[in-house]
Amino acid sequence: MAPAKLSPRAQSALVWAVYAVGLAPALWTFWLGASNQLGADPVKTFERFLGLWTIRFLILTLAITPLRDLGLFNGLRYRRALGLLAFYYAALHFLTYAVLDQTMVLSAIVADVVKRPFITFGMIALTLLVPLAVTSNNASIRRLGSRWSSLHRLVYPVAALGALHYSMAVKVLGAEQYIHIGLLVLLLAYRIARPRLMEAKRQKRRAAA
Repeated sequence: MAPAKLSPRAQSALVWAVYAVGLAPALWTFWLGASNQLGADPVKTFERFLGLWTIRFLILTLAITPLRDLGLFNGLRYRRALGLLAFYYAALHFLTYAVLDQTMVLSAIVADVVKRPFITFGMIALTLLVPLAVTSNNASIRRLGSRWSSLHRLVYPVAALGALHYSMAVKVLGAEQYIHIGLLVLLLAYRIARPRLMEAKRQKRRAAA
């Protein structure tokens, strides 16, 4: 039996629920930090927490297409929300670093970006995320036409740079880091292989017909 089709209002409510659930970890952890419950270095803990969730939302965003291709889950209506959540967490990650860690000392921030490669990669990834976030709306899709899809392919270098930033930011890679990085690599590899896989799938359907 085919699943019941959701009304536009129900679909909109589910998308807003994704935003609410997605932002809850940041709000909860911010409250823990404000109430002095994040350990000896709450700023660094909060900063790393936001970076980790940026990676997680990038993974979820990239996973939408392969899950749909495999017939496991059609979550296209949630992809924009997940992508924007990745941007929000990345922006909060940077703001925590710039405002709370570096106290808005521009010279210190610039020196870090220049001298520390993992921060360089992170800044490039955040910069590339900005046009994706700004154009994640229906008006931009109509205005840009086919160029919109080309622009949003920037999510792939963003994911690659994010993986580099994430792997270099921690001194010792553990199981959690390997899982996140492995998923990003797997999803990027799928994107490269996808045209060939989809063509093989179409040929199989034509042969069956």
